[in-house]
Amino acid sequence: MRIGILTGGGDCPGLNAVVRGVTKSALRRGWEVIGFRDGYRGLVEKDFVSLREHDVSGIIIRGGTILGTSNTANPFAYTLAPLGSAEKPRDLSKLAFKNFSELGLGALVAIGGDGTLTMAQRLYKMGMPVIGVPKTIDNDLSATDVTFGFDSALNVATEAVDRVHTTAESHNRVMIVETMGRYAGWIALRAGIAGGGDIILLPEIPYRAEDIVKAVLHRKRSGKKFSIIVVAEGARPEKGRMTVTRLVKGSPDPLRLGGVSYKIAEILDKSRIGLESRVVVLGHVQRGGEPTAFDRWLATGFGVKAGELLAKKRFGQMVSFRNFGFTGVSIMEAVGKLRRVSPGAQEVRTALAVGASFGNSRLTG
Repeated sequence: MRIGILTGGGDCPGLNAVVRGVTKSALRRGWEVIGFRDGYRGLVEKDFVSLREHDVSGIIIRGGTILGTSNTANPFAYTLAPLGSAEKPRDLSKLAFKNFSELGLGALVAIGGDGTLTMAQRLYKMGMPVIGVPKTIDNDLSATDVTFGFDSALNVATEAVDRVHTTAESHNRVMIVETMGRYAGWIALRAGIAGGGDIILLPEIPYRAEDIVKAVLHRKRSGKKFSIIVVAEGARPEKGRMTVTRLVKGSPDPLRLGGVSYKIAEILDKSRIGLESRVVVLGHVQRGGEPTAFDRWLATGFGVKAGELLAKKRFGQMVSFRNFGFTGVSIMEAVGKLRRVSPGAQEVRTALAVGASFGNSRLTG
């Protein structure tokens, strides 16, 4: 069998480990492997490279992806020149299918998040044999307990929270650390708990400006003249909206979030609490660098399990990590619903029990 691999959506630590896991397990079965460059662009434009043992040797420790990626190369609404444009997106899914057939491929392994897997599901419905591998630092896919890339991003965010503690305490400041996560607050929640954040703001728990101010003032009056606020980029006020920096045409998710931390700083500055606010936006720092040991282990397991699903011809499935074991679930199940933080979850109650605030006094442990 000849198989193709692509990495779509935003990059994250662990992608290379999956490519390595799929390729090595496939080669040991006597299969041939090719990698499409820049996600679905490579499939649409027939741009690929052969993957052999030496091509994937040593890449397990590297961040990013040796294949390149794209979060705008949607074969069903293609906007990349010269075949398409943002003004006139084209449905080139039939061209992608034609290229798949002409290359003599028996299956496609699509590694990505919600957008990439949604496209994979549509291609599968057209008749393309597809296996999905979940990737996102946001940890928001409902059909798996965890996605690779999340642990690495969480470690970066936690270290950032750790580091601002000394500055906050030395200068009697409120330090606000903004994390990624889109519509799910997993990074902010766990970095806030692990880093000892005093206030944690999540998309799932709309904040109230007055409650944020009260939480900071309570700490100040109790002798703690500094505070650490960990805020997810998708956090929003009650009866308000998320902070959008820009729109990207042609992207499966055109909203680019970011900047809510500055709104929180403005709230505190206007309240005249007597403490200066400083903002740290982590942004793409969370996506970069070497994967953690856990993400290397998880990504390798995902890649090998993808090979097993291919061997059994269980197409239309995505590799899932559940109950500390690897299994397969339908891609449809994976992309049907986002996995978000429940306001009543044990982790939220844990944070409340040690004195953290979620910026909403209506939430009690």
